[in-house]
Amino acid sequence: MGQALAVAATVRRQVAPRPWVGAVVVPAGQPDHAGFVGATDGTTGPHAEIVALAAAGDDARGGTLYVTLEPCSHHGVTPPCADAVIAAGIARVVVAVTDPDAKVAGSGIERLRAAGIDVEVGAGSVEAEIQLAPYLHHRRTGRPMVVLKLAATLDGRTAAPDGTSQWITGEDARLDAHRLRAESGAILVGAGTVRDDDPSLTVRLPGSERHVGDIDPVRVVLGSAPVGAAVHPCLEFTGDLGPILDDLGSRGILQVLVEGGAGVAHAFHGAGLVDRYVLYLAPALFGGDDARGLFAGPGAASLGDLWRGRIVDTRRLGDDLRVDLEAN
Repeated sequence: MGQALAVAATVRRQVAPRPWVGAVVVPAGQPDHAGFVGATDGTTGPHAEIVALAAAGDDARGGTLYVTLEPCSHHGVTPPCADAVIAAGIARVVVAVTDPDAKVAGSGIERLRAAGIDVEVGAGSVEAEIQLAPYLHHRRTGRPMVVLKLAATLDGRTAAPDGTSQWITGEDARLDAHRLRAESGAILVGAGTVRDDDPSLTVRLPGSERHVGDIDPVRVVLGSAPVGAAVHPCLEFTGDLGPILDDLGSRGILQVLVEGGAGVAHAFHGAGLVDRYVLYLAPALFGGDDARGLFAGPGAASLGDLWRGRIVDTRRLGDDLRVDLEAN
């Protein structure tokens, strides 16, 4: 399963909004065999199981298939993977997580078991749930996973009193933020940010990190973007955030990256709509209370009202620190 998870991680940007899935076929009687590896191929190509089975050929018969997501059982862009697994003569299937998509939802596992295949569910489930979080969230809720990206000094300030903010963090942190953009189906900002900064909201990565098929995320503005703004073409929305997320989810967007500004950050946080907070913290201090904060608006009225989450990841990026938070 470790092999399957590793190969799945390499194709996320090339296959979304399809799930990025990895599969490994281990021939019968060869538990230490490195396995025949496959991953979901592009936005219209075969699923991971089919790629791995093709690589294994006759060695698949009687073998074990490890796959990070339940094999599908319906005709979509491709034929049912469950049927291909049965036809290949696989004796055992190990699935990390079941697919919450209403078209699957356990039916793939049922079909395999009905054909006499031994199916085990749950190996590597913790890692697969993390890896596939945007896809699983979308299928369970109909909405994209909301990631709120914030960059600040260690005393929690995002811009100087005169409005200057570029650059608080260093080059390594900014490059990492572009990787985060590349993994997102949409980037969302407020109209104020568009007017003040005129951002293009594109993905800018070095050539060594670009992949064939990479496309820029959909650009979303809360409010109206001025004519001629670099963010065009973009989607423009007004109104409650919930219906906006519903709309983005209906477009197949699995993850939306909220980049600000402070008023937009406060709106999503206050509404309890943030699934993950990503904070880039620079080793710098404004040293006063007149610089701009992470959020613009009323906060917790007392200590007992504090929002408390859990730190799920930390990493050093040059001189800066990235901290990922999720709700408890």
